[in-house]
Amino acid sequence: MGIADDKIRELRKKQIKIQKMGGDAQVEKQHQLGKLTARERIRMFFDKGTFREIDMLVRHRSTDFGMETKEIPSDGIITGHGNVNGRHVFAYFQDFTARGGSLGQMHAHKVCKIMDLAIKAGVPVVGFNDSGGARIQEGVDALYGYGSIFFRNSRASGVIPQISAIMGPCAGGAVYSPAMTDWVFMVKNTSYMYITGPSVVKAVNGEETSHEELGGAMTHNMKSGCAHFACEDDATAIMEIKKLLEYLPSNNLEDPPQLEPTDDPKRLCHNLDKIIPDSNRLAYDMMDVIKSIVDHGEFFEPHHYFAQNIIIGLARLNGRTVGIIANQPKVLAGCLDINASDKASRFIRFCDSFNIPLISIVDVPGYLPGTDQEWGGVIRHGAKLLWSYSECTVPKLTLITRKCYGGAYIAMSSSHLGADMVFAWPTAEIAVMGAEGAVNIIYRNEIAEAENPTEMRKKKMAEYEELLYNPYIAASRGYIDAVIRPCDTRFRLIDALEIMSSKSEALPPKKHGNIPV
Repeated sequence: MGIADDKIRELRKKQIKIQKMGGDAQVEKQHQLGKLTARERIRMFFDKGTFREIDMLVRHRSTDFGMETKEIPSDGIITGHGNVNGRHVFAYFQDFTARGGSLGQMHAHKVCKIMDLAIKAGVPVVGFNDSGGARIQEGVDALYGYGSIFFRNSRASGVIPQISAIMGPCAGGAVYSPAMTDWVFMVKNTSYMYITGPSVVKAVNGEETSHEELGGAMTHNMKSGCAHFACEDDATAIMEIKKLLEYLPSNNLEDPPQLEPTDDPKRLCHNLDKIIPDSNRLAYDMMDVIKSIVDHGEFFEPHHYFAQNIIIGLARLNGRTVGIIANQPKVLAGCLDINASDKASRFIRFCDSFNIPLISIVDVPGYLPGTDQEWGGVIRHGAKLLWSYSECTVPKLTLITRKCYGGAYIAMSSSHLGADMVFAWPTAEIAVMGAEGAVNIIYRNEIAEAENPTEMRKKKMAEYEELLYNPYIAASRGYIDAVIRPCDTRFRLIDALEIMSSKSEALPPKKHGNIPV
């Protein structure tokens, strides 16, 4: 047996030792918490046999606090690349079984290398976060590591898709990297994110709270909006990430994957002819409209629990990926507010970054009134929506189904903000405001002087509705390109998307705009 055999045997011995991660006891503890290990997540995420590990043999350099005697397999993180449904992806997986997946200098170096390679190769990067946070023994080197990752998150933004999976603890500085990525997945009951934990909160202000209440999956999906998906377990989260990737291009220079169409592009949606209630005070479910129009009724929805007065999501029309933004009349009558504006704005900017055409479906009575909204900065947040649509250069199609009033009419991808084609159903109502508010302003004196003010108000409201509650005035001005039967919506959108697929539009030369954040 030659020297080469000895060297190969030595390599294999090192690999086997490292692949055991933190050891059997730590692996079992991870399982008891209802979590998969980092290597189990790798096997589930990548196509079989395609994962190639990078920097397996990296070791930390810390010598303080007795760290020179501590071995941390792969320095607590596994990095590499492989195929996901046949497409290239880079990824890193923090290993909680190895020193709690804590981040030190070399741990961060491995992440940065993967991100740099992903940017060079033009492929998505996915981070699986499961870490106790900064490795305190490494001091400022750990902080340097976090800063280096944040810097790359910013540089990669809009160049390659960035996805974060929170599959365990994620606290302190660690939370900012996921917040800078495009999509954040969390797992119910086993993952959490926060800047300061429950013990610090109690020490500072005496407030009693738990990990789950303070920063659990449902907290960030419903209240803060910091996460986009709340999954039942690790396996579900991985499946949903893979599904999301199917809609996305690998980078900003590519178009999204186009599938062979299997749903008739000329299919009529007869149910839409009767979906609008007789009274404009009654609600209907906008999801029924969306699922009737898109291929096979398949709609991939982020932020399901957050700002439910607006819907965002990805779907396909005749095999093409599209982004959909739609008001939801079932929640707050579909009004725009602070959270809805933020939710829609960020989605618009993501789609524009990655060449995903946008379809806006509009039924909006206006902005939500109230001191909470005004004091919370609805002006500034609402301006983000105007900005995002105006800045967006991908094909933009708009469909108005019913109410479309005032500033919200402008904000929801009107032709005035650069929509390429605007369609309206015959049930569309386009006006500065609703009839009651308008009549109270226009006919204030007449109503006050009338013998029966109530009847006078009803009469004037009826006249206002007869005059303005229709799409035809806007169509006569050319602000709406076509009034269409609801059942024709699918094929009209597909035709418009096809003709606009070669759209070319450039913004004025500038470093960047100053969006009202």
